[in-house]
Amino acid sequence: MTATPETFDCVVVGGGPAGATAAADLARKKRDVLLLERGGRIKPCGGAIPPRLIDEFAIPPQLLVARVTQARMVSPTYRHVDIPIDGGFVGMVDREVFDEWLRSRAVSAGATRRTGTFTRIERDADGTAVVHYDVRHEDGQTERSAVRARTVIGADGANSQVAKHGNVPGAETMRKVFAYHEIVRSPEEKTEVFDPTRCDVIYDGKYSPDFYSWVFPHGKTTSIGMGTAVKGFSLRKSTSELREKLGLENAETIRTEGAPLPLQPHKRWDNGKDVLLAGDAAGCVAPSSGEGIFYAMTGGRLAADAVDELCRTGNAKALKSARRRFMRTHGPVFWILGVMQDYWYINDNRRERFVTICRDKDVQELTFDAYMDKELVKAKPLAHARIFFKNLAHLSGLAKA
Repeated sequence: MTATPETFDCVVVGGGPAGATAAADLARKKRDVLLLERGGRIKPCGGAIPPRLIDEFAIPPQLLVARVTQARMVSPTYRHVDIPIDGGFVGMVDREVFDEWLRSRAVSAGATRRTGTFTRIERDADGTAVVHYDVRHEDGQTERSAVRARTVIGADGANSQVAKHGNVPGAETMRKVFAYHEIVRSPEEKTEVFDPTRCDVIYDGKYSPDFYSWVFPHGKTTSIGMGTAVKGFSLRKSTSELREKLGLENAETIRTEGAPLPLQPHKRWDNGKDVLLAGDAAGCVAPSSGEGIFYAMTGGRLAADAVDELCRTGNAKALKSARRRFMRTHGPVFWILGVMQDYWYINDNRRERFVTICRDKDVQELTFDAYMDKELVKAKPLAHARIFFKNLAHLSGLAKA
């Protein structure tokens, strides 16, 4: 007789910020939750987290490897705009350490954690999901395992296999860019091209034809990377050229990472029954900026709320609340950032004008207010009006780049 697999209220596939947050929240709600993560995977990421994330998700100060107090926007002709973060900072984290801390917190809250690779979802005779996964042992042998799940949260990245096997419609049409970065040893001293308290965002089509490049300090290390949706464009070669341009070609390379990033939320996050997506799997990365940690953790929290409601009521419609609540708060920001990327990133002439716009104090203030608070600033209508007319001037070519 074959033993019946153990049953969980929820199996969370993926141990990044979205999955770890969902697992921790569900465990706090006294749900029996399994956090299944592959292990050894670090996502390419600048590692920036805003103060709102630090507060809402109770991130301890020791996880911050740097505190950035200004941003530099660099144009294709290498004119730059330095934007101070008045009265605040953006925290920088090392994803290897940060993600592991989040997973450990989920276990401390009561979640079960296992390392394994998700393979598929099947159904028991009664329709309950059976999550299959492989465990690879140190001797190279692979053990096939399975558990039953009342619900499944897919937090397994932009190419989500949970979305595919869980029959979540539309996942295969997600808009993506491919991101790549190199973690290098930080220079010991501040220079003109490197400041340990400054994030550099470089809008130069030579290095990223349709997105941007970055230099983000992480204390002892620095992330140098870029993204693109252009097939065949060599991000490794481009990163090497950028490092040479910045005088960082001799900095010790510690590790390299690459992965697809979604730039548009899915129209559906659930399968109408028992599978729900979160984080990159749901498309929760901001267009234009590529920011994802805050939105991933927020999506994970909303997914946990939705799953908890389904477990409590038995009503599968509860799963839809995760996307509905997310888009109600963050949908307008994603829409505006999408429009910005589609227009301003299309060629170097427009990128030059975009950096020029960033010199404007109204733009700087509203941009950082929105970044820090994660919502559109509605209390400054005159500033919005001024920005609107300045944008018209640049769009029409009346303003000089």
